[in-house]
Amino acid sequence: MTHVAEQVAVPRIPVSLRWDGGPANSYLLKDDGLTIEAGPNTDLFINPQRTAEALDAPHLVACAQGDFQLSARVRAGLLQSSDAGGLLVWLNDRAWAKFALEMSAQGEAEIVSVVTRGASDRASGFVVPGDHVWLRIARVGAAYAFHASLDGVYWRLIRHFALYATDEPSYGFFAQSPTGAGCSATFDRVAFEAKSLDQLRDGS
Repeated sequence: MTHVAEQVAVPRIPVSLRWDGGPANSYLLKDDGLTIEAGPNTDLFINPQRTAEALDAPHLVACAQGDFQLSARVRAGLLQSSDAGGLLVWLNDRAWAKFALEMSAQGEAEIVSVVTRGASDRASGFVVPGDHVWLRIARVGAAYAFHASLDGVYWRLIRHFALYATDEPSYGFFAQSPTGAGCSATFDRVAFEAKSLDQLRDGS
């Protein structure tokens, strides 16, 4: 594993990414992606009742102009509840959204999305039967779409939402371990396209 540097060049991403929030314990670059090691008690979540907040999960992001699509196959070492790894849209510490493969309270790997506009919400998608899933985030005009896939071919729409307006949101990767001793998340088959997603619901 490589210790954290300020700028990271991830294969298949056209610009260098930067660490924001809490740094990763370490990371490893691969030919088509990377692995991020999150430390213990790390999270990205602002409680809807405003009783607690955590913004220290390591996230690696870069700015993007216009519409884009970012996808990756995600594997995460899910050992404790809320251990997770996934993709992120980041405007600032009060406006962001994450899309993850996460350990549920029932001990199942599931798709989870969180959208934060001052405070965070949380929505569960489907249970993932294997040890990996493909995730995709897309900017479509003033909105964003989260899609998940079991095979990297047919994509299910999980969430379609808006954040506060900005010309240059950031996008990238994160890992977290809110209640555990740490979590390793691996992202491979990473793909980035600076183009709009035409259809949200037809599986493409």
